[in-house]
Formats: sequence, C-alpha cells, structure tokens
Amino acid sequence: MTTDYAGVTVSVIGLGVSNRPLIDWLLERGAIVTARDKKSRDELGEFAGYLESRGVKLICGDGYLEGITDQVIFRTPGLRFDQPELAEAVARGAELISEMELFFELCPCPIVGITGSDGKTTTTTIIYKLLESQFGSERVFVGGNIGAPLLPRLNKITPECFCVVELSSFQLQTMRSSPNIAVITNITPNHLDYHRDMEEYIDAKRNIFRYQPPGSRLVLGAPNKVTCSLAREAPAGVSVTMFGTDRAACEFPESCAEVYRQGGEIYYRAPGGEPERLLSLSDILLPGAHNADNYMAAFAAVMGIVDASHFAPLARTFKGVEHRCQLVREYEGVRYYNSSIDSSPTRTAAALSAFEKKVIVICGGYDKHIPFEPLAKTLCERAKAVVLTGATGPKIRDSLLACPDYREGCPVIIEAPVFDDAIEAARRAARPGDVVILSPACASFDAFPNFEARGKRFCEIVQSWK
Repeated sequence: MTTDYAGVTVSVIGLGVSNRPLIDWLLERGAIVTARDKKSRDELGEFAGYLESRGVKLICGDGYLEGITDQVIFRTPGLRFDQPELAEAVARGAELISEMELFFELCPCPIVGITGSDGKTTTTTIIYKLLESQFGSERVFVGGNIGAPLLPRLNKITPECFCVVELSSFQLQTMRSSPNIAVITNITPNHLDYHRDMEEYIDAKRNIFRYQPPGSRLVLGAPNKVTCSLAREAPAGVSVTMFGTDRAACEFPESCAEVYRQGGEIYYRAPGGEPERLLSLSDILLPGAHNADNYMAAFAAVMGIVDASHFAPLARTFKGVEHRCQLVREYEGVRYYNSSIDSSPTRTAAALSAFEKKVIVICGGYDKHIPFEPLAKTLCERAKAVVLTGATGPKIRDSLLACPDYREGCPVIIEAPVFDDAIEAARRAARPGDVVILSPACASFDAFPNFEARGKRFCEIVQSWK
C-alpha cells in the first residue's frame, strides 16, 4: 500500500464527508490529485472552486469515471469496487483503496471496529464513552460512519490512544486489515440494492475479523444465527466473546467468554470462570431490550480494558444517539420521537419494542430491495396506525395487506407519499396519550441525502407547531 504520496497521481472518487478532508491530506503530502464526482460542477458549488484553487483537477457529471490513469484511486464507500472503469484501471496497475483502508494502515494505536445490520451506532457510542471515562477524551477517538473523519486527526493519535470506528459493509468489502477488537452486533438482510446477494453482504462483514492477528478479540451477537455461526471462523489466537447468550438457543465453542442477562442483571463469564455481575438492567436509561443488547456488546468489547465500575454510571446517564428513539417534543398530549436512523425493518422492530403500547409509526423511504414481510408482522403487532411515505410506501402497504396478522383497520393504513405530508397525517391521526415515531425501516436517499437530514426535517416540523 502506498503511504508516501509525494508526486503520486491520485484520483479521489466521491466528494462526500470523508473524502473532502482526504484531498487536503493528500495535497499536504505532495500528491497530484484529480477529484471525480457524479454531481455537476454547479451542484458542487463553492467547493469546486476551492479544489481548483488548490490545483486539483475536477471531473464532474456524466463520465466522471472515464479515463482514469492515476497511480492510486480512492473510492467512496458507496461505489462498488468492481465498477468496470475501476476494474480496468486496476488491470492497468492502479492501486484501488479507500480512506478507511489507509487509516487502518497508518493508525498507531489499537482500533475497536463495530459493524452489524442494527445497533452499531449506539454500540459504537457506548464503547467510545466507556473508553473515554477510563482514559480521558484526549486518548480516545471515534469515527468511521459517525463523527469526524479520522485521517486528518492522525497527528494527534499516539500508540497509547484508542480509536473506535463504526464500519459499514461498503467500507469492509475491500478491507484487508481488521481491528484489534471487532464487534458484529447482528446480520440481517440489508443493503441488497448494493450487494449482489445476502452471502456477499455477510462476506463483507467477515472482513472485520478475517485479518485479526493473534491476541485480538472478536465480539459476536449470539441470538443472531448468522453472527453466532461466525464464532467458529475466528482466526487462530483470537479470543471470542458472545453477548446476549442463550445456550438453549445458540451453539458456540465452550472457549468463548459470555456477556448475558439473567434475572434482571447483566453478567460476564470468562471461559471456565464464575459469573461476574456487571449491572442491573434497571440501570440502563435507554428503553428497549435492543439497548440492553447494545450495552452487552460494548461491555464485551472493553472487558479487561475499562474497569467495570464505569459501566453503571454511564448506563444511568446516557440518553442515546441523536435520531435513535429521540424524544423531540410532547405536543397536545402526544409524544413525538425521531428514530430516522432506523433504516432497516429490524431496526424499526427494535424501536417499536421499546414502547409498552401501540404507536403511530411513519415508515417508508428509499428501496434497498429488502423484503417487508417481517416488518408487516411487526407493524400488525406494535402499530396503532402506519403512515406510509416515500418510494417504498406501496411495497410496505402490499406487505401489510398480505400479512396473515392484518385485520382491516388494525393497524390503520395512511398513505402520504410526500414526507412533510406524512408528518401532518400522523399528527391528525394522533390522540392525547399516543406516541408518534419516525422509524422508516428504509434508507433516506429517495428524498434526503442521509438519515440525519431526514430526522432534522422531522424535528423542524414537529418543533414548529404552535
């Protein structure tokens, strides 16, 4: 892998959040940079002029991938590595890499990597906060899919630090190195608009532990059949900790450590050891069994690194991640929650399980080609009304109507294709004592650049009511 970029020709493809500071980093090291993006120059706005003022060649719009002759290519995670233009460049001798792969190569300290179909953002944040409580904010960094890009902060990272990194399947698919501590929360159907099939998606997730050296740690969610089965694939010399274990339902090697719940308490058990109580489930401020799972995953990741005395104080005070079951407002006796981060059916199922009564849920968005039949069953069980919006609204409606558990009016189905209209429709349907939650079960790209923008729009509208 190239690490000295003086005089090296580089194409950076995709001018998103992580690649913009990457360009600055490359220029500071003498690289000759070409920036490529499918947006037009006008759509890039002032940033296009900034790049050109620094000597960057800009190739935009249709044909932005044509004629790549550079020595190194940095791809944006959302662009498949086997895109024909990239494959041709690699065949000519180009090195294809990503910003995250370069960071892994250069990072001098232990890396904790977290992936999974659900719960990875909350789990990443909890791990970061636990490490911060033990070592202080100057020695712990968080990045990847959350926080600021890590590459520009390398000059502040020493061997005594820790980096906590949330990793998507897009990033992992071409990774050839793995973190010192790897966490897979669960694996359920997701991003099947990007991956060729479920097996390719699972295989991308495997890269988080595939290259771990001896002495590393792998943390796996035991209740999920896919992740549980991965315990037997851990590289030689890598210790495995299962969380959320139920030995009656899961099969994994006896050599695994466990973090589990029993009788309202969370325990840790080393292989062959006695259970050690970590905290009570009642200590966890965040509602829902899925958040107990997130804490167990985090505890499994930091056992022996962070003193267990830090666990309960954080659990009692941590209010959660923005856009994840975030209470926005109580208006006219109705509580409104923003859970825009719920971009898959399993995330929505977990969010709805956090409430004791049936809720009014706003669902729908970009189509990732995920089946909605399991979501329909959850909505029949947990929703008073379902407001359907976005590109997948009709698909979710059809799945609901075909669900054996559906009864006319249970739940009420409301269709509002435009996002803003969906929020108003939910408001009209709500009565004092109800809960309204934005939990789309889909990505945002049909109407918004990301789930954060979608959640912020929801909050803006709810907060604007007089």
